[in-house]
Amino acid sequence: MRRIVMSKGKLYGIGVGPGDSKLLTVKAVETIRNADMIITPKTEKKEDSVAYHIATPYISKKAEILPLVFQMVTDMEVVSKQWEENRRIIEEKLDEGKNLVFLTLGDPMLYSTYMYIFRALKRTEYTVETIPGIPAFLGIASYIGMPVTEWEENVLIIPATADPEKIDRALSAADNAVIMKVYKKFAFIQEELRKHHMIKNAVMVSRAGLPDEIIERDLDSLPSDYRPNYLSTIIAKRGN
Repeated sequence: MRRIVMSKGKLYGIGVGPGDSKLLTVKAVETIRNADMIITPKTEKKEDSVAYHIATPYISKKAEILPLVFQMVTDMEVVSKQWEENRRIIEEKLDEGKNLVFLTLGDPMLYSTYMYIFRALKRTEYTVETIPGIPAFLGIASYIGMPVTEWEENVLIIPATADPEKIDRALSAADNAVIMKVYKKFAFIQEELRKHHMIKNAVMVSRAGLPDEIIERDLDSLPSDYRPNYLSTIIAKRGN
């Protein structure tokens, strides 16, 4: 009797951009429409997936939806265990011959949860393809009409969750800055922007491109206890 060997599926990491569903690439849309399963990463079980809602117009009714939790905690043992479990689940689905799409906000290769799965699977026999998306800060720059950098200026891209001393040193050498994941670090970032003479030329956008988008153009006057949404990014430029 001839043995039938099932071919393995393929994993696609797809960036869905900053928030507007119409900003996905043609390749991203075609791949999402043909996927057997859509992976929607979340930071908490109770949380909804923003990336999923952005991609919803292109998801086939036949596609299975697989929410996976990627906890953002400081206990690396907990984090590693969670990621390993998610990797195992993904590999099981690929072994079943299913083509999977891993959705991620912005671009998959910029501060994305997808990178952990990408690195793990690239060392195996599984096939992985990454489809880029518009990074949130570039979408924001277009929305508010604020060039990220010009001519020979440099630009710093850094998460507000980085070490405070690292942020301070980096801002001291930056002509322009993109500060992501501002969330709980707003008071510190606000002071750093004042210190480095960038506060007057700084704009913060929360949930860019989504119906509840918030644009703050006067960061200097915001109270230090202001708590922006988790999906908040600051673009700042050094004052003359």
